[in-house]
Parts: sequence; C-alpha cells; structure tokens
Amino acid sequence: MIRLVWVFDLDNTLHNASAHVFPHINRGMTAYLQQHLELDEQAASALRMHYWQRYGATLSGMMKHHGTDPRHFLWHTHQFPELPRMVLREPRLRHVLKKLPGRKLLYSNAPQQYARAVLRLLRVDDLFDGVFAIEHGRYRPKPEMEGFMRFLRRHRLHPARCVMVEDSAGNLRTARRLGMKTVLVGEAARKPAYVDVKIRNVLELPRAISRLT
Repeated sequence: MIRLVWVFDLDNTLHNASAHVFPHINRGMTAYLQQHLELDEQAASALRMHYWQRYGATLSGMMKHHGTDPRHFLWHTHQFPELPRMVLREPRLRHVLKKLPGRKLLYSNAPQQYARAVLRLLRVDDLFDGVFAIEHGRYRPKPEMEGFMRFLRRHRLHPARCVMVEDSAGNLRTARRLGMKTVLVGEAARKPAYVDVKIRNVLELPRAISRLT
C-alpha cells in the first residue's frame, strides 16, 4: 500500500474559523485597504472581496494592483491578541489525526506565525511534520499552481502519494491536476468530479481512508 502524505488546509478544515477568526481578519483587511488606498469602509470591503474571489487571496490583488509589501500587509492584518479565545478546538481532533497512517503536513494561505499558533492551540502541532505558509510559496496562494509546485519541491513529495484535505473546492481542483487525491470538507451540496471524497468535517476522515488508497 502507498504510504500516504496527508496535506491539510488550516482554517475551516482543522477548525471552524468562520465564527471568530475570519470576521476578525476581514475587519483587519478592510481597515488596511481603507487606510492605504484611502477608501471608505464599504468600498474597501467590496474590493477586499473582489480580490479574494478573483485571485484566491486579497493579498494577491493588493500586490498585483497596488504594489503592496506582503510582509507589511500580513503583519497588520493578522494581529490576534485574543487568539486563544477565538480558536474553537474540537477535542477529538488529535485522536482522529493520530489514526491516519503516514506523514501530515499543513499547507495554508495564512502567514506562518498565525498557522503555527493555531496548531498549538488545537494541540496538534506535534503531529505535523511541516508547515507550508504563504511566505514559503513566495506569496503565491492556493489555488495558484506555482505555490503548489514550491510546496511539493520543499517537502520532496510525489503528488500521487498525497491526499489534500481542504474546505476550498478551487484549491482541490489544482491538487487534482497535479495528481493528488482530494477530500472536500464542508456542507457543500454536491461533490465536484475532481473530488474523491466529500465529508462534513475532518473528524469523518478515518472512515474515508479505504476510498483513498
């Protein structure tokens, strides 16, 4: 049997970021656009969403159209003084991840400092062999192919041995193009053709192993 490498997204895959984390990030990004592009709140929020939908990350649009320094942007938009209260930890997550055979890696569009902090708060940081954050992909986020290729080279991975676990169907489309197995996490009504397995939450993953090997 092929020794699998599990490639996990972070937000809304390993934990529920929609409740507290994403609203906080969205407010921070909107405020950043207001300040640096001299927009009102409504226009800044609309532009933030436009860039996210078009490029997969607001940062990409800011870099492409406004020459924004990505380090400056990420530092100012990922300040979390109350992060321990914001991260919703599922107590069974650690047990579920330990049941999965093979290496486990994190691949996130978030900055490294935030990603590692969340893994620690989820109490699963020691189960991961590596963290690939937006900095490591030279600020080319999923679903861009360039970021995926840097991820594979950095960890010396063969795509056919990887299972990507994500809440974003668009990111899984790129993973499938590279030859990875794909798991879509969430309440999506349908399973796209490029998705091997669809589960409601990551806790269901061990029951899906037989469909991924």
